[in-house]
Amino acid sequence: MISVIVPAHNEKVNLEALLPKLSQLAAGFNVEVLVCLSKDNADDSQAISGFEMVKYLCCEKKGRAVQMNKGAALAKGEILVFLHADVKPPIDFFSDIKRTIENGNDAGFFSYKFDKESFFLNLNASFTSKESIFTGGGDQCLFIKKSVFETLGGFNEKQVLMEDFEFFKRMKTLQVPYRIVKNDLVVSSRKYQNNSYLRVNLTNFLLVLLFRLGLAPEKLKRLHNRLLRLPYQHKPQKI
Repeated sequence: MISVIVPAHNEKVNLEALLPKLSQLAAGFNVEVLVCLSKDNADDSQAISGFEMVKYLCCEKKGRAVQMNKGAALAKGEILVFLHADVKPPIDFFSDIKRTIENGNDAGFFSYKFDKESFFLNLNASFTSKESIFTGGGDQCLFIKKSVFETLGGFNEKQVLMEDFEFFKRMKTLQVPYRIVKNDLVVSSRKYQNNSYLRVNLTNFLLVLLFRLGLAPEKLKRLHNRLLRLPYQHKPQKI
């Protein structure tokens, strides 16, 4: 079984697009989808019905790491897939995951493109198909054997920002074999709707640099919120 874990905070609009797509792609595979709602989710996301494979979990504490860990703990699958609600999977999503694991990898990520055509966004996306300082970000959709995830201790719930990079750092330390699948996910560009391209990229670079230098998670989060205009718009994507 493959367990898709979707951390969500007021993502009903995106979930209404994502869940039918996952249901369609899951045909012929043994898949469950765990939508892990944040403690203060307020948009009635759990009212989306009609999908037997989907289960909703409500978290008692805040934080995306908390949400993903809860999903992982209750997942029945041997493979865990951590997918953001505003990221859309490609047609061969599940076969790519299955093939990657069967070929001797314990984990993997996907390359991606943005949902908006732009020279600069295309330039950003081009780096996701190869190893770079940004490898391991949540938009790349980590998939991993559940046994390996548990050996690594799951996501660090004290890492309130960049929990995905922190987890990937531990993966690298323990030399977990992984592969970047070159089959693009479609990632939302909503962050760029309220912030300029330069602002977002300089902020991302600064946060990654400070993370690598060991800046405390709470300070990273405060800096992120100070530099980028929030909230991002939650717009559905065409599939």
